[in-house]
Amino acid sequence: MLDLSLPDVPARLSPAADEVLFVTNADLRESANIACWPVEEKYEALLTEALANLGRKAVRAHPVKADRGHGFIASQREGSDVFAGIDPDAPVIVLLTAWQYSHHIAPSLVTHRGPVLLLANFDGTWPGLVGMLCMAGSLTALGRPYSRLWSENFDDAFFLDGLGEWLATGRIAHDLGHLTEVTADHPVMETEAGRIGARVGAWSLRNKEIIGLFDTLCMGMINGTFPQQAMCAIGMPVESLSQADLLVEMAEIPEALREECLAWYEARGMTFRFGADPATGLTREQVREQCAMLIALARYVERFGLACVGVQYQQGLARCCAASDFAEGAIGSAERFPIPAAAGHVIREGKPIPCANEVDMGTAIPQVMMFRLLDALGLPSETTLHDVRWGSDWEGEFVWDFEISGAVPFGHLKGGIAGATGYRQPPMYFPKGGSTIAGQGKAGRLLWARAHYEGTDVILQLGTGRGIELPEAEFERRRRATCYEWPLLNATLDGVGRDQLMAGHQSNHIAIAYVEEARLADILRAFVAQALTQNIRVQVAGEARGLL
Repeated sequence: MLDLSLPDVPARLSPAADEVLFVTNADLRESANIACWPVEEKYEALLTEALANLGRKAVRAHPVKADRGHGFIASQREGSDVFAGIDPDAPVIVLLTAWQYSHHIAPSLVTHRGPVLLLANFDGTWPGLVGMLCMAGSLTALGRPYSRLWSENFDDAFFLDGLGEWLATGRIAHDLGHLTEVTADHPVMETEAGRIGARVGAWSLRNKEIIGLFDTLCMGMINGTFPQQAMCAIGMPVESLSQADLLVEMAEIPEALREECLAWYEARGMTFRFGADPATGLTREQVREQCAMLIALARYVERFGLACVGVQYQQGLARCCAASDFAEGAIGSAERFPIPAAAGHVIREGKPIPCANEVDMGTAIPQVMMFRLLDALGLPSETTLHDVRWGSDWEGEFVWDFEISGAVPFGHLKGGIAGATGYRQPPMYFPKGGSTIAGQGKAGRLLWARAHYEGTDVILQLGTGRGIELPEAEFERRRRATCYEWPLLNATLDGVGRDQLMAGHQSNHIAIAYVEEARLADILRAFVAQALTQNIRVQVAGEARGLL
């Protein structure tokens, strides 16, 4: 006879007819959760009020943890336990007012049967919108239907209409007409630019663009970790590398070479805001350690024949060494400290090495493609990703604040290396410090893209835009409303406004490259053909479809 004894399970919370359950997910890092909690409390009150005005009562599905100073779900175990205690058919609102680790609750949302609404505040300082875009992309990747909604204060007509629609039907139908599917039989394939792009894509399929990643699943971004089958099918297999091994490689870089690297950037005009206390200020030793990482990364690129490199950092290295950002921005730059290989020659001199920050395969794909295409045409080929961080109106037009969490290639900044300032990374997220590469994103025409996956299909959303150099006072306002230490690019996307991008984008990230106006249409055509040749589904956004 079998004697079964399982651990106890909690009683299930089932809402009454007029009740709506909500959960709140956030960071794995408790310092961030505590700092973000007052804003979450504010938006919980606003949600409660909005639901009350619609005849519903908001019910928190998990308790506030007074002993820990917040009420966020802060781990996958906690998220699993919370949903084990919820009626699986109950509608649930996921309220997001800060950065969040999607893997805390995404697995439970997959098996939860009731309607799910991802609800975010639209704020620069406390960017729930960034977390919502990440969770949306993660649920899309996992094949779990959901609805999404965003608002500054939970009181505008767009928000109230959307909330009412979800309460009545269990879904919100956003207009995604700004996205146009382009297939392999499109006439663009027969244009001169299309034939060039197809040749580039065929080269990549044949020769393989190997993506080297030091560990994966950064900060819960399920949407950034693609199936191996999907990556192989597009000619971009992954080389799995270890952050532990990276530390060993860094330790072999001599102090004299580290200092030579730092001095090289100082000689070219980069300003480092050094302080005295390493716990709160930037020190020379921190930047030297980042230079060791830069040199080590380049040596891995050569050793493994990589087309791209990325470092997970936040789980593991954050407690071991200075931030990876300076190394990531510098390695992605064409103007770069001449990094010696062990044999003595300079590694890939004069060429950027694409860097997939936060090991996001969804940006690694377009970054490598953009680099390969632009480099093959003899054009500037630096690429980067940014967070879709925030945005607001400027002189009657919505202008995005794209802000990567630390560094961009120097060629993407106004003034280049001399226009860059190195600040210490915020201690809340980076206990070991390290320099950023901060500055104002330069003006110019942009090609933008981000890949996501559905099953094993890779889908590339892409479009065109424009980097804008806002007046100093307005730029400063936006810096102080987001993260002052990080580089900020202000941009518009052609034919894609705030609500269009928020409704259809499948990531908190967006990848960009600068392309001069006279070549933009041809580069776009070539890029589309390149993707289609690499077995990637293409969705062209906004006015870019008119350039095909």
